[in-house]
Amino acid sequence: MDGGGEAPRPLQLLAIAADKDAADWASLMEEVSLEDGRAIQVTQCAWDDIMVERGAEELRADRRAPPQVEGTPETADDHQAGLLPGSERSVGPRQGLPQSGSAPRHLTTDHLAASPHCGPNQSPLTRPNPTTSSKMLGLMFAGVESVNSFSSIYSFCEKAVIQAELFKIARKCGLDENGDEVFPMMDQQYFASYAEMMYSQSFPAVVKIGSAHAGYGKMRITDHHQMEDFRTCLAMTKGSGDSSSAYCCAEPFIEGDYDLRIQKIGSHYRVFKRTSVSGAWKTNTGSAHLEHLELTPKYKRWADEAAEMFGGLDILTVDAIHESSTGREYILEVNGTSSGLAPDVAAEDNLHIRDLVVEKMNARFCHGPGAAVPQVLVGGEGKAAEEQVGGPAPGAAEEGAMPAASAPPPATVSSAESF
Repeated sequence: MDGGGEAPRPLQLLAIAADKDAADWASLMEEVSLEDGRAIQVTQCAWDDIMVERGAEELRADRRAPPQVEGTPETADDHQAGLLPGSERSVGPRQGLPQSGSAPRHLTTDHLAASPHCGPNQSPLTRPNPTTSSKMLGLMFAGVESVNSFSSIYSFCEKAVIQAELFKIARKCGLDENGDEVFPMMDQQYFASYAEMMYSQSFPAVVKIGSAHAGYGKMRITDHHQMEDFRTCLAMTKGSGDSSSAYCCAEPFIEGDYDLRIQKIGSHYRVFKRTSVSGAWKTNTGSAHLEHLELTPKYKRWADEAAEMFGGLDILTVDAIHESSTGREYILEVNGTSSGLAPDVAAEDNLHIRDLVVEKMNARFCHGPGAAVPQVLVGGEGKAAEEQVGGPAPGAAEEGAMPAASAPPPATVSSAESF
């Protein structure tokens, strides 16, 4: 800040929110400022509204800039900060975005943080839109940080990569004193294509094609005859690279009476019990009754372990199923920025996300080195994004202390589409 009495320039925050029903982050951040008094200027848009370019001159300047003294955030170099990528969260409302076909806006302010409120454009049946992925890679190349980190968002676009990380956590956690898995995962098989498919576990089974989500690409198979029929259908799918088909995972089917979702936003936790009302075997899709449960040490451990994935997550959800016959619980998946918010507490959780963002920004721009400026063009033409993804993620809570789950009484029940 200069000593001439002029107000410091605001920190630019970019919220990438393809969902038309996304929260208005400009309003949420309206009364918020950093500890050093700097205002926060937010821009909210979809991936298709963004154009990304990073010049060689800026990269050279970043590499050669001399070390800055902590406490001078306006001139410090953001690439020297000791935070994980994704340590800043910028969530902000639509602010003067150009209409399709008009000239894009050019953001060249001192500090620019980006936080995807949704992942790369992606339908339930496909991998990320290549154009959108290249934009995210450009932001990573430029050193723009987000919550969750862009590297974790990119990893979350591939189901096999997510499962590999979860199995790694399960191996690390091992067994408890009773011989039960601390981080219980399903016994899952992987097949690179239809040609390798030789299922060797029990029936009924569930097969999952590639990286499809939201209940798509999943089937329940009752016996080996149906499995062979499915295998011939898998042969008709399109795989990546030289693969003869999409890859596939298979696991024994578990009859569940309800699902669990453990949500973590920074150090704030919630636990939901989701009971399907649609009658479908995919209990995590369709309409469901949501009931708030108490945060137990076991559920907190699951969320804290998952928060270490891909270098650290600021926001995440752990989905699990409760087996009706045995009462055992198995972790099905972990979601990062694709996590939605429960409708009855979405407004409150958006405030938790806002507080997490401000905390990250203060740590970075007020107590540590400042940020270099990537050149980001916002605007341009492009169709509306196809999928929403939730928001950011993990701040680690202190060991020992059990944070409040901030849940309404367990009797509180709401009805909502699965989130």
